Amino acid sequence: MIDKVKLVLASGSPRRADLLRQVGIVPDLLLPADIDETPLPRELPSHLAHRLATLKAERVAASLRERDERALVLSADTVVAAGRRILPKAERVEEAEACLRLLSGRAHRVYTGVCVMDPEGGAHTRLVETRVRFKRLSDEELKAYLACGEWRGKAGGYAVQGIAGSFVEKIIGSYSGVVGLPMFETLGLLAGQGYDVRAGWKECAS
Repeated sequence: MIDKVKLVLASGSPRRADLLRQVGIVPDLLLPADIDETPLPRELPSHLAHRLATLKAERVAASLRERDERALVLSADTVVAAGRRILPKAERVEEAEACLRLLSGRAHRVYTGVCVMDPEGGAHTRLVETRVRFKRLSDEELKAYLACGEWRGKAGGYAVQGIAGSFVEKIIGSYSGVVGLPMFETLGLLAGQGYDVRAGWKECAS
């Protein structure tokens, strides 16, 4: 097992850190990657999620190597798509409203790319696709949700683990992937690199 190599989460997302904490994993360091997340021309949503997750891990791993630090680097990126259309991480209420009106009463897909970069620079990746169906939102529901501000900074203008969970009729795939980090695939990647994903379980018995 890896016991001397740190685990670095290349994300500033509290949701991803919380998901890891729920299964007993606390990263040694949170180091968000500063990258350009603009989609390439005609880039598919699935490709974008995979590319950004890998790029984040590469960027953080490179900075660690410059400091001569050995670590496993974990990164992820989540993309919400309606067909081939990539929805933004809403920063303005107009963006959030446009996303939610588009998603209302229909199914959409959420792609989450996960990358674990080993200390030697090898990238180990997974891409998880989840289908989510929203109920039809009334104008009153939409107005109230926009007023609460939960949508800010969220892909597709919603957070499934919050109030918007009440909009979901059906999920086919990974719920945690929609939140931001598919746990089954993530733990598999970490375990594959020798990381003891059960080390924190003993605390639950105390």
